[in-house]
Amino acid sequence: MSTLRVSGLHKQFISAAELLTVLDGIDLEMSAGEDLAIVGPSGSGKSTLLHILGTLDSPTSGTVEVAGVNPFELSPIKLAAFRNRTIGFIFQDHHLMPQLTVAENVLLPAIAQGRPSEKVRQRAQQLIQEVGLAQRELHLPSQLSGGERQRVAIARALLNHPKLVLADEPTGNLDATNTQSVARMLFDLPKREQAMLILVTHSDWLAEQAQRCVRIENRHLVVIR
Repeated sequence: MSTLRVSGLHKQFISAAELLTVLDGIDLEMSAGEDLAIVGPSGSGKSTLLHILGTLDSPTSGTVEVAGVNPFELSPIKLAAFRNRTIGFIFQDHHLMPQLTVAENVLLPAIAQGRPSEKVRQRAQQLIQEVGLAQRELHLPSQLSGGERQRVAIARALLNHPKLVLADEPTGNLDATNTQSVARMLFDLPKREQAMLILVTHSDWLAEQAQRCVRIENRHLVVIR
């Protein structure tokens, strides 16, 4: 079973004037099929924690294990492959390639590994169908609504069967109707895939939909439920 284990995680940044501690002794455990919302004021360290869990940044000290692997012990090449294979990202601004179609954008994580196989292409089509965009797979991002673009981002994040899906303010740019639609997919698809989902949000409503919720307060995690 896929797991996430974070133990004694610290993160510090060195500025010209001082040593700034952003995270101080973070402990966290999750298992496959679980979801977690992280809330807290701007600047509290939410995105920093998400970036470390996604291996886009490294901790100052402490350990992170995803599916039994400490990614920060890997070489840069192996770390990039691990990230691509194990972690899916969903960002507030979706970060779709404007010159690529919906289908091509969903296939991007596989293209990074070489020419996608027929099995992977079928997987992409299945995900596009599941997020309700079967009639849009040849459209460019500019031809889609904000909610549709975010659904493409969800499908792309799930392409490689990731163990961990990370979402940073995934509904921050959406209206109420699209927020509810995207939220249903966010919580449903990873669970069906037996992935772990962690999302950072300022939305109280979105946080309430999660099984578990924690708040970053004074550099520590405070359990809300």
